[in-house]
Amino acid sequence: MSSSSSSSLSLLFDVDEYGFERPVDFKYETYEEFMSRYLTVLSRRARKWSHLLGAKETVGRGMKVKRYIRKGIPMVHRGKMWLEVSGAGAKMKNHPGYYKSLLDMPHNEELLECIRVDIPRTFPDNIYFRDYKEGKLTSLNNVLVAFSNHNKKIGYCQGLNYIAGLLLIITKDEESAFWLVETLTTDLLPQYYTPDMLGVLTDIRVLEAIVKERAPLIWKHIHHYGLTWDLLTTKWFICLFAEVLPIETVLRIWDCLFYEGNKILMRVAVTLVMSNQQNILMSQEFADIIQCFKSITKDANAIDCHTFMENVFKVSGSFPRARLAKLREECKAAVLAERDKE
Repeated sequence: MSSSSSSSLSLLFDVDEYGFERPVDFKYETYEEFMSRYLTVLSRRARKWSHLLGAKETVGRGMKVKRYIRKGIPMVHRGKMWLEVSGAGAKMKNHPGYYKSLLDMPHNEELLECIRVDIPRTFPDNIYFRDYKEGKLTSLNNVLVAFSNHNKKIGYCQGLNYIAGLLLIITKDEESAFWLVETLTTDLLPQYYTPDMLGVLTDIRVLEAIVKERAPLIWKHIHHYGLTWDLLTTKWFICLFAEVLPIETVLRIWDCLFYEGNKILMRVAVTLVMSNQQNILMSQEFADIIQCFKSITKDANAIDCHTFMENVFKVSGSFPRARLAKLREECKAAVLAERDKE
């Protein structure tokens, strides 16, 4: 075997099916152990989804569908199901030609420059976002430019490049990715991707309130060292755990996000914190705590996406919508009050 062939095989071996390079310290044994179990789960879920769909390409809503989605949408159906259960597919169907018209209209040069600067920073560890000719950078640019023309209020906000990028990897279609971004920013995550990031800051404050109530020792520990929850968890919320958790785990979270809304983001954040109480409390310095919050998203528990998602609905406990809505209103008011003082 030639050295070039060996190099190519090595490169293929070190890149996952979504185009993400394995890190140097990637634990192959841990991953292979997980996959040996998960492939059985995937096979079983694929059969169940095939039976659920039958000759249809639609599932509607209901407890059975919700249960199926929580257990994971098979990759072959994932893009279509995200479009359907989120309502993005209906929007796309009702607006034929709209996406192309957004690309054809005049563009805001200032926003174009912001997008141009951010695009090369998108998933630096993914081979699809390195080349304008053969990769997805041109498609990503198109989706973000179209969105900036569609939603003048948001235009472009940092973090959207990661969201649109992952949507392109899964749907492999610009227009589908555009309508999913539109639905996320309008219906599922209002005020997340605005210049003031009010939705993100509110949800971080909600997370802190829930931790204070359910895991007071962690809250006191963080408070003692003068750390803010914004510093520790903003990236979790702004990129919807993409670039934070392993890709298979992120996709399982997004399955639920497109069906259930942003409540799942809170469940995941609470689970990450509460499941790692011992590690957090053992971190006795400012920098150690920051590192701990980074490491808990990369450990073996985070890699096993199936067990992780089962824990999300156990560890996080009851999340009544009315209670969460009330907390959000209180925390939003607190964020706005603090802003007025500045």
